[in-house]
Amino acid sequence: MCEITDNAERRQRVLDFLDRHGIRYTWYEHPASPTIELARQNWRQDGSKHCKNLFFRNHKGNRHYLVCFDCEQNLAIHDLEHRLHQGKLSFASEQRMERWLGLRPGSVSPFGLINDPEQHVHLFLDKHLEEYPAYSFHPNDNCATVVIPREEFLRYLSIVGNSYEFIELY
Repeated sequence: MCEITDNAERRQRVLDFLDRHGIRYTWYEHPASPTIELARQNWRQDGSKHCKNLFFRNHKGNRHYLVCFDCEQNLAIHDLEHRLHQGKLSFASEQRMERWLGLRPGSVSPFGLINDPEQHVHLFLDKHLEEYPAYSFHPNDNCATVVIPREEFLRYLSIVGNSYEFIELY
């Protein structure tokens, strides 16, 4: 079952942010889904592209990257290093995830960028996502899913102000 207070607070911060900025979205609750395999059991057929989100750090630990792509695809870190041209990458620790995105493993999403006022984290989005009309992400809580139209998501990114780019990941 979901950790009611912590997850609900994280989720509410996202929903409040979206509402405050007039960003259109829908959302629904479901059992905890920390992995794509578990999340798949709870997805609705809503026309959105469900995304996988991975949080990395560079070799020196002074740069952090959120990588977002189609959940039906797989990425090898070695291939990703070559595509991103950021040097050797490794998964960021739970402490770094909490520090830079205010998140815990299993709930990583671009909505964590609201917790990065320094705009430290760079977001890489797979270019193929541009083909879809809407995306689905956890709202910093893996007990819910937010469905957001592509144009609204791009507006969200412009508001949070973190750097981002669409690149070919596979």
